[in-house]
Amino acid sequence: MRNVLRASVLLSISAATLCASGYRIPEQSLNSVALSNAYVANANSADASYYNPANMSFMGTGAEVEAGMTYINLPKVSFAGTDATHSDKSLEEHFFVPTMFYVSPMMGSWRYGLSVVAPGGLSKRWDNFGKRSSEEFTLATIEVNPTASYKFNDQFSVALGARGVYSDGVVKSNASNVAVRDLTGDSIDFGYNLALSYKPIKDLTLSATYRSKIDLTVEGEATLIHPAIAGGYNGGASVTIPLPAVLNIALAYTMDKTTVEFVFDRTYWSAYKELDFNYDRALAAFDAPVPKNWKDVNAYRIGVTHQYNDKLTLMAGFAIDETPAPDNTVGFELPDSDAKLYSVGFDYKINKQLSMGFAYLYDDKEDRTVNNNTGGASTAPSGTFSDSAAHLVRLSAKYKF
Repeated sequence: MRNVLRASVLLSISAATLCASGYRIPEQSLNSVALSNAYVANANSADASYYNPANMSFMGTGAEVEAGMTYINLPKVSFAGTDATHSDKSLEEHFFVPTMFYVSPMMGSWRYGLSVVAPGGLSKRWDNFGKRSSEEFTLATIEVNPTASYKFNDQFSVALGARGVYSDGVVKSNASNVAVRDLTGDSIDFGYNLALSYKPIKDLTLSATYRSKIDLTVEGEATLIHPAIAGGYNGGASVTIPLPAVLNIALAYTMDKTTVEFVFDRTYWSAYKELDFNYDRALAAFDAPVPKNWKDVNAYRIGVTHQYNDKLTLMAGFAIDETPAPDNTVGFELPDSDAKLYSVGFDYKINKQLSMGFAYLYDDKEDRTVNNNTGGASTAPSGTFSDSAAHLVRLSAKYKF
């Protein structure tokens, strides 16, 4: 499972190549995509159940639901090795990710929400030199997140939620048909989230949210081929890898018809120290821990929401996102780097109950040069990764009961 989780990490990280540092995918709803995830203090639709459930207390008294689909395109990543024979280009990836959000009617001082999202995943595949370590890293995740908020008064609300995450991964590598890995595995793991919102004056909202770390305890089956493993290996495999804790601190201020929000996003990636895969028996060729030594990182986000008229809401966002991966642990499974995000979108009210919207986000990753190849037979990269990017297109419908 050594690479099942790596699939989870790096695959997720491919997703991150798309919209976040590491292997998080923060953008799950129409507003979050349109605002580059500068969407915490001003979360005011059904997706508040996920982005800031404390704000459910300040919404209208009826129920709301949002359902939609995000198309994610990951262009080919180029790798120019210092040795020309080690150059490669990853395959282009296409994904369709559905999500759903619900907020109940107000029930006294309480309100309830439910979110179904995909917090991390996707895939990274290489055809030539890169496949020696990352022929395929694929991860699919589903999170079910019920939440509840309590309204103390018109200025202050708190919330809590439970997180259940199902993950399913595939990891393959092929070093000249001599060292071959084929792993599959899945897991169900749990965590929690907390939120609070304070409105000191009518047009100002201060918010904080916290999502706990979840250890993904992936278990499955592995098929391994290596000269040091007589007859190969077919058996159980497991690995534990952290889905890191995340803290958001946000401020939103409304001026007439325009709301500006600033979000400070802290992801506690230092929990990811190594990949340590375990098998039913000792396999020196595959089960040595792989150091990662990631660091805690920040993202800085700004979003602008403008109520153009009674029907049309316009949105735009920008973010700076840091990578947690140090140079000496970057690999083909996740050629991560610092990024800048740009986004736009709109929501159009068809009638009092129904609205529909569109959003687009571009994640522009910086080129990154690493020097981790300690020998000609090594599968570690020594060269420059370039052209890393991601495109997200979101279509959503919202309905008020």
